Amino acid sequence: MEGRARGSLPFVGMMMVVLAQAGNMVVMKMAMSDGINKYTMVFYSNALSSLVLLPCPFIFSRRSGSCPPLTSSVLGKIFLLALVGFAAQMSGYVGIDYSSPVLGTAMMNLIPAFTFILAIISRMEKVNWKSSSSQAKLVGTIASILGAFVVTLYKGPPILPSPSPPSVQPRHLLFLLSRQSNWILGGFLLMAEAFFISLLYIGQAFILKDYPVVLNIMFYYMFFSTILSLLLSVITVREPESWILNVDVGLIAILYSALVAGVFRITMCTWCLKRAGPVYVSMFKPLGIVFAVGLGFIFLGEMLHLGSLIGALVIVMGFYVVVWGKSKQEEKTIEGSGVGECLASSSHKIPLLQSNA
Repeated sequence: MEGRARGSLPFVGMMMVVLAQAGNMVVMKMAMSDGINKYTMVFYSNALSSLVLLPCPFIFSRRSGSCPPLTSSVLGKIFLLALVGFAAQMSGYVGIDYSSPVLGTAMMNLIPAFTFILAIISRMEKVNWKSSSSQAKLVGTIASILGAFVVTLYKGPPILPSPSPPSVQPRHLLFLLSRQSNWILGGFLLMAEAFFISLLYIGQAFILKDYPVVLNIMFYYMFFSTILSLLLSVITVREPESWILNVDVGLIAILYSALVAGVFRITMCTWCLKRAGPVYVSMFKPLGIVFAVGLGFIFLGEMLHLGSLIGALVIVMGFYVVVWGKSKQEEKTIEGSGVGECLASSSHKIPLLQSNA
């Protein structure tokens, strides 16, 4: 009974991870719809995450005598990592502002496909085009990207139309065209976010070889992200009132993004990844669409459109094909080199299907 309870902990943990990610997109959308400046919100969120992680370097430097030195070279690599992560963060915030949480969660399923492409380019992934696993990953990658274009370029009619849909009159035409162009722009920005996150994973893999202290990397990563978001906010935000925090949905969004979607979600996802492996973690990704649809309908009054449903289904199918190909490849690795050898090398594999860092 105790073993069964322990075995269910990764399941509960991943449900919380996916719910936290979908909830973050909904809360961000609510805050930005309420008039909160997205740039100052990113700065305050990163600053709070940095403050929470501040004790980590001091704790690890005292308790772990084997902790490698933090050289200027490693710091430079972490800064570049933070630059990529900040680009992903801003693409996500602006993309959600222009579109919806449903589109955002659908695009997150592109991460395995983009990571697979980047891993091939950086020679971190060996490909044998004659094997079924490599062919499956290629087909899944192409399907995911095609599905992303469908969900971006074709919005379609709402599946659950409102009781009194607005009539398309000439004076509304410009507004409707503007909304459609914003939706497309938001979709491409969310695709860019998925690409930057994939690039982030590749960079993490290289840095962890030289400096395998995860929480220290997270602190410096968030610290550099805070500096970058401060610089961008100072340049773009001209209104002094945009910097004032009030007890409203904006403050809730900052606290949620920093503590729940940031520190808690990343820590919980890392723990589940360690307990159950990346393939198990990846199986929960498509649930984000379900959570986003439900939360968006309850809190934002958003409807699920036909194009979003079709595109999301294509992305999810491509996602699972990539997962199947990856699991097949790992099975062959275990058969060819032995279980012990595979486990020894598994710590150096890219967290291909990890959540948004």
